[in-house]
Amino acid sequence: MIKDVVISDSEQDTMGAGERLARSLGPGAVVLLEGELGAGKTAFVRGLAIGLGAPEEDVSSPTFTLIQEYRGRMPLLHADLYRLSGAEADELGLEELGGNGVLAVEWAAKLVRRPAGAVEVFLEDLGGDRRRITIVRP
Repeated sequence: MIKDVVISDSEQDTMGAGERLARSLGPGAVVLLEGELGAGKTAFVRGLAIGLGAPEEDVSSPTFTLIQEYRGRMPLLHADLYRLSGAEADELGLEELGGNGVLAVEWAAKLVRRPAGAVEVFLEDLGGDRRRITIVRP
């Protein structure tokens, strides 16, 4: 297991951390994101999109649509489980998505069955625009 900790001082820094991670991901990668409301999960996913060649302006929180897809050199599927229970989240069949791209899941703690080999990203609000981003890779 590899653990990286990044201190972000701005939304741009948070996006940059996502962009750097995206460059190391291949098809079938799963990124599980955790953090309180406003911690920067969607900003991190925006960085993933940039790193995968998708337009950053396309990225928004998919809270009401549940899953959005962004097209770049590799597709990025962006799921938000905020409004779902654990059973509902598992019924989405996320493990079947993203085979030829990257799957990013916000509020991943709601998953009863976590995908093996997933990268876990924990975002912690340190006050103001500062965030602690912990990235754990298998």
